[in-house]
Amino acid sequence: MILSLLNQRTLFAFASFLTALPGGKVAQEGQHVSEGGNNWMIEDLADSHTLEIQPFGPIHLPTLPPIQVLGITVDLSPTKYLIFLWIAALIVTLGLILLARRKQDDLIPRGWKNVIDVFIVFIRDEVIIPTIGHEGIKFLPFLLTLFFFILTSNLLGLIPDAITPTGNINVTAGLALISFLVIQGSGIAKHGLIGYFRGLVPPGIPFFVIPIMVAVEFIGLFTKPFALTVRLFANMTAGHIVIFSLIGLIFLFKTVAVAPISIGFALFIYFMEIMIAFIQAYIFTILTALFIGLAVHQEH
Repeated sequence: MILSLLNQRTLFAFASFLTALPGGKVAQEGQHVSEGGNNWMIEDLADSHTLEIQPFGPIHLPTLPPIQVLGITVDLSPTKYLIFLWIAALIVTLGLILLARRKQDDLIPRGWKNVIDVFIVFIRDEVIIPTIGHEGIKFLPFLLTLFFFILTSNLLGLIPDAITPTGNINVTAGLALISFLVIQGSGIAKHGLIGYFRGLVPPGIPFFVIPIMVAVEFIGLFTKPFALTVRLFANMTAGHIVIFSLIGLIFLFKTVAVAPISIGFALFIYFMEIMIAFIQAYIFTILTALFIGLAVHQEH
């Protein structure tokens, strides 16, 4: 991502300062970026039907005619976030299938198979069992899929010209919705429909407090996926904004003297984002497991 910014933005700044070409194309582009405020940042983070991939330039995605569903217009045209969402799903699906097949031939896992085994054992022993119990092992495939998909999506954005799918709130909302359905489904499967919603209110509380508790617990059912949505989206977007802002200092001060400092701090944040990618995948997974545990073990 930083290399992409350097190609598209910083190169124009260096060229416009180091060359005396008033009115030239390079100088005009550098002036446009330096005077454009934060519009270029919004354009890079916003969804669109165009992919910016160097050195091929803009790639326009096909546009499909909108369809009507129950009076609502739905646009199914692919966007850049959707393309990289498919790429992340393809990497996770093919990667894990290939590793699983090779693992059957090796008694002792090596290389990437050993790394994947470490994550699998960690999710099972440090996430699922402490939050759900041994009966939660049946949720291992779901939580592993969730973890590896979010991790892959987070790391994709660190590749130059690539997009972070989890940097789009629609993607994180979709993930949170899936978690919400699994959470409620696990609770209903364990206690039954009536028993599950009856168990939301602790027994033995005064009668006049019951309406308040029902309202609070009902709202709490929806605040959990909302928290999952905003937490992942905000953390993955924040790092990109900080990097863009640091690179933008070059154009704000209109001098290359700040370039070493801006690029140095941007690289530091870039490597921090690698750690954040793992942390956010872990947090989303463990919170989902915790909410499943609360739905299954209502007595606690």
